[in-house]
Amino acid sequence: MSMSHAPERPRLTLGFVPLLDAVLPIIAREGGFFAAEGLDVTLSRESAWSTLRDKLAAGLIDSAQMLAPLPLAMSLGASGSRCDTLAPLVLGRNGNTLVLSHRWAEGMAAPFDDTPGGRDPAVNARDFAARLQHRGPMRPRLAMVHPFSSHHYQLRDWLAQGGIDPDTEAELVALPPSRMVEALEQGRIDGFCVGEPWGSQAAHRGGGHIVATGAQLWPGHPEKMLGVTRDWAERYPATLTAMIRALVAAADWLATAPEHRREARDWLALPPYLDRALDHLPTLPLGEAPVDQRFTSLRPEANQLRSVVQHLAQQLDGPLDRDRIDACYSPVHFDAATHQGCA
Repeated sequence: MSMSHAPERPRLTLGFVPLLDAVLPIIAREGGFFAAEGLDVTLSRESAWSTLRDKLAAGLIDSAQMLAPLPLAMSLGASGSRCDTLAPLVLGRNGNTLVLSHRWAEGMAAPFDDTPGGRDPAVNARDFAARLQHRGPMRPRLAMVHPFSSHHYQLRDWLAQGGIDPDTEAELVALPPSRMVEALEQGRIDGFCVGEPWGSQAAHRGGGHIVATGAQLWPGHPEKMLGVTRDWAERYPATLTAMIRALVAAADWLATAPEHRREARDWLALPPYLDRALDHLPTLPLGEAPVDQRFTSLRPEANQLRSVVQHLAQQLDGPLDRDRIDACYSPVHFDAATHQGCA
C-alpha cells in the first residue's frame, strides 16, 4: 500500500447488530485483514437497527452492517431524516428464518424436508391460513426486525402465498433480533422472521418451529450490506477502498478451508459479538439447508434488489427515483477497490 493511497481515516468505528451476517467485519478485525489495509477498526454492537441507522446518519459511527433496504430508505428520507447513503458491498445473502410458535405450526413441515410443505413454502402458508379461519377474529402477532427490512417483506410475501392479508389478518410488530426468541417463548408474539442464529436457536430451545426461509422465498438475495453515507465516502475514498478490500479478503479466507468456518464461529462467539447466542451451533453453517447462508458474491447490483424496491414503493405509495436506486446500490466503489472491469 503506497502512502498516496493510505487511508485518510485509519481509525474507524463500524456498527453491527449481533447476527451471523456480521461475520465478515468480525473476521476482518480478528483475522487481521483490516490491519493489513492500514485500518484500526472498532466494532460497535447495537441492539436495534434504528439505533445503528441514527448513529450512521449523525456521524457517530463511520460505517455499518445494514439491512439491504435501509440505505435506500435513508436516501429517500423514508426512515428518519433524509441522508444519502450508499451500499458499496454485500455482507451476506440469505440467512433469514420464518418461525411460528408450536401451537400455530404443529404438524407443519420443516423447510427442505422431502415433503410438499418442506419444499414449497406456500404449503405451510396455506396451512397457516386454514388455521386462522378456525380461530375466529384472533389475529396472530408476528414480529420482524424493522419496517424497512427484507424480513418484513419476506414475511408479507409468505403470508400472501397463503392468501392472508398482512394488513388486516395479522398484526406485524418490530422487535430487535436478539429479543425474538424470548418474546416467542413468553407468548408475546406468535412468530417472527429474523436473521440467524435466532431462528435456529428458537427451534433448538423448543420454543418454535421453522416453517420457511428467506432462501426459499428470495433465493440468493442480498440480506445485509455495508452502509456508509455519501458524504463520508466522498471525504474518505481511500479509507472506503481499504475497508472493501479487507472485507473481500475476509470472505476469501472464510471460503478457503472448512476449518475456517469453525474459527469464524469461535470469533463470533466472543463476548463482544454474539457470545452465548451461538452455543447451539458447532460451526458456522454456510450453504446448508435450511438457511443456506452465503458470504460470497459481495459485489452489489441494483437489479438484485428488485423485490426490495417493489415493496418499498408500495410502502411509500409511489414509484421510486431510478437514479437514486442505482446510485445507492452502485458497484463503482467495489469495482474500484477490487479492480474489477479493469484491463
